[in-house]
Amino acid sequence: MIEVLLADDQALVRAGFRALLDAQEGITVVAEAPDGAEAVRLAELHRPDVVLMDVRMPGMDGLTATRKMPEDVRIIILTTFELDEYVFEALRGGASGFLVKDTEPAELIQAVRVVAAGEALLSPSVTRRLIAEYASKAKEPQEAARLGRLTEREREVFALVGSGMTNDEIAAGLFMAPATAKTHVSRVMMKLQARDRAQLVVIAYESGLIRPGWR
Repeated sequence: MIEVLLADDQALVRAGFRALLDAQEGITVVAEAPDGAEAVRLAELHRPDVVLMDVRMPGMDGLTATRKMPEDVRIIILTTFELDEYVFEALRGGASGFLVKDTEPAELIQAVRVVAAGEALLSPSVTRRLIAEYASKAKEPQEAARLGRLTEREREVFALVGSGMTNDEIAAGLFMAPATAKTHVSRVMMKLQARDRAQLVVIAYESGLIRPGWR
């Protein structure tokens, strides 16, 4: 059973998400929070698999709450606009991806299942554009010493993950089996101590391995 925590200051929004998610097989909403501080408290209490986190909330906002979440809790940021100025910082802070609030119900349900399974919401091109835009504004990229832990092939795979490519796309681009690509990605995540693919994308930009607009 996938356990979900809802964090949004609008009661009607929470009610809508709860009704949708509780109706799905294998998903249950275990708690609701009207602000970031309560979201952190409830996450520590219930240890849900996934938190649906609104960015703008009174008191502690979603960005701050994301940084304070337990390590084993995965977070999907909810935003009203596709290019929300806080989303990149949320990804840097540990979020596994983001969704706009007018996402189709089927996409929301799939997102919860994907993130609960340990993947990241990085497929949509708008996500890659957003990460590129805000990574370029965050700070001047500097070569990270920890990249020295990677083999040449792992650096190639890492760069492709940073560009938003899936394991299948990486496999096709580097002429390897999808299972081999998945193994390389897992090793890169372990060596760089990244929680998931979203964190790898952030590290790729911040380390200077790839730059916004890189293909």
